[in-house]
Amino acid sequence: MTTKIVLNPRLVIERAEKALNDHDIQAMEECFSPFYLSEQPVHPDRSFRGRERVVEEWAEAFRRVPNLKAELLRCAVHEDTVWAEWHMHGTRADNKKLDLWGVAIYGVKDNRITWSHLYLEPIQEPGEGIVSLTG
Repeated sequence: MTTKIVLNPRLVIERAEKALNDHDIQAMEECFSPFYLSEQPVHPDRSFRGRERVVEEWAEAFRRVPNLKAELLRCAVHEDTVWAEWHMHGTRADNKKLDLWGVAIYGVKDNRITWSHLYLEPIQEPGEGIVSLTG
């Protein structure tokens, strides 16, 4: 009989954080299911499916932002779902600053991320505040 070790879903997200910060594409790939579904509900045109696409997207991100770093600020787990607050930052190859902050919700099964809903946005310069949302 084979015993399968099941990790805490949070550990899968922490593995992905380490792979991202190490710019380790192979380790990043191992964090995702072959059938992974990425959705950005406020940007539906950015959705995609498949682990191969994860590899392509992160390889391109590492090329465009050679010093890209991610900080997992907070994390909560309920059964196989993980809520994670992220701060991702670096300097793009064209010397422009990249500074993203937001939340990602992940589904984890068999020690791999099977789906995500991403809500990461660029940090904006100070402006009119929340009033600007209502026009």
